[in-house]
Parts: sequence; structure tokens; C-alpha cells
Amino acid sequence: MEKILVIDDSSVQANMLYSILKEDYDVTQVHTPGEGLSLAREGGFSLVLLDVVMPGMDGFALLGKLQEEPSTQRIPVILITSLNDVEHEAFGLNLGAVDYITKPYHPPIVKARVKTHIKLYRYQTQIEQNAMLDPMTGVFNRRSYDARYVSMWQDAIRMKTPISLCMMDIDKFKVYNDTFGHPAGDKVIYAVAKAASAYLRRSTDFFARYGGEEFVAIILGSSPETAFEHMKKIRQAVENIHIPHSPIVSQWVTVSIGGVTVVPKMGDDYETYLKIADTMLYDAKRFGRNRVVWTNEKLGQVQER
Repeated sequence: MEKILVIDDSSVQANMLYSILKEDYDVTQVHTPGEGLSLAREGGFSLVLLDVVMPGMDGFALLGKLQEEPSTQRIPVILITSLNDVEHEAFGLNLGAVDYITKPYHPPIVKARVKTHIKLYRYQTQIEQNAMLDPMTGVFNRRSYDARYVSMWQDAIRMKTPISLCMMDIDKFKVYNDTFGHPAGDKVIYAVAKAASAYLRRSTDFFARYGGEEFVAIILGSSPETAFEHMKKIRQAVENIHIPHSPIVSQWVTVSIGGVTVVPKMGDDYETYLKIADTMLYDAKRFGRNRVVWTNEKLGQVQER
């Protein structure tokens, strides 16, 4: 059920909206702008119904704050008002409101407008989610990775916690494609992505297709030893699928993984450590493939075998 936030200093007016919408939506009501802003920041709301005339901070000022913050700026806002004039309506729409509902309420109008904007929000959200996923594998794509790694790196700096950057590549994939054809190669990429993503489901994990047959993973909060052991399980899980490879390469399709774990400080460069992870991947292939090679900020290397 979609969640709606009603922000109105009048409990009577808020209750009227609640009674109109409660059968179709999960409606939360608050009576101060501060409470409304705090709840909106927590996320999960598909629509905000915001009273314009409130003491302290009026609806226009609160709408401006909602539009400024990344965590709330995507939530559609319908302004609730008894100010039935064109100037106020234009002002609110220019601030970013999606619609107006005037008092006294007419339940069919309220329901119709809410339904329209909930539907539009759901549609827009679906489009944005699809744009962040790789269509072949269903895991995050390069665009999503580019948007995500910055925040995870900043979180690691702020919390002074380890972050692991991992590069993974399907071994001798060009030979596989040349032997079995590109449709079969696409199925291999899908199978590898599915196997790896099954081990990277925590909120502090991120996994994406980096390009071609290469994947990238970011793990927040795990020690070098824990991250290394985790990626060993992923490497083994891919081998255990038992997808036959070209006989000149190996019995099964396998992956090589390289990674680095660091506790970053302000001023440290993410790209520097990503290059280190890529170097570890190169070493994994150089040492015989189908293995994990890892390092830490002191550059002490360990490998699986």
C-alpha cells in the first residue's frame, strides 16, 4: 500500500483527509512543519499533502526545504489551501508542487488527484529503477555504480570503517564466445551475475556489471580477511555452476577476483584504490586464473592458492 504524508497544523483538517484516503493508502498525519520534514527525510512516502497556512514555517517555506534536500526532492507534493487565487497557486507550482487541492474538500476530487499523482510517481520510479539496472543480468549497471561509489566512499571516511573494492572478470571469456557463440556467452554473464549477487545482498554491499564480462563489488564495514573469504565463496560458487568451457582453457567457466580493503581518510582518492583492485585482478589472472588475490592499505598481498 502506498504511503502518504499529511502535514497540517489542524488535526480536524488532517483527519478529514485521513478519512477520505485511509481505505486506499497508508496515511500518516503530523501537525508541525518540523515533524513533517523529519518524517519525509526517513523516506518511503509516495506523496505529501501539505497545508499552506501554518504557524512558524508556512507550507511554501517547507516545500522549498523539501525541494532542496536530495532525500525528499523527488516526493511529489500537493498543496492544501483555502487561498483560492491564481497568484498563490502559481507561486506554489513554481516552487515545485505538483498540484493544488482547495478547502473545503470534495472527496471525489481529492481521491482523483491523489490517485493521479501516486500513479505518476510509481511510473517515474519504475523508469528510474530500470535505468539503473543492467538489462541482461538484472544487477546494477555502470550508471548506478557511478552514482553509488561516491556515497559509499564518503560513508567509509565519515565512519572510519573499512571499505573493500573488488574487480571480477570471467576467465578467457573471448575464447568462450568464439567457441560457443555470443548467445551462450550472454547466458554465462547472466549466470555469473546471479551467483555473485546472491552473496552480496546486505545493505552495505554493492554489486554491478562494470562492462562486458567484468563486474565490480563494494563491501562496506568488513575486515580484509572477511572480505577476502567472502569473495573466495563467490569464486567457488561460480565454478560450482559447472558451465563447460572450451577444452583448451579449462573444464568449467571460472572467474578471477582482485580486491583491496582500506580505511580511507579525508583526501584519499577512490580511483587510486580502484586501480589497486584492478592490479590485484591482473595478478589473479597472471598467477593462473580462477583465484582471488587481495591486498590492504599496506599493500601486503594474499592470494587464494
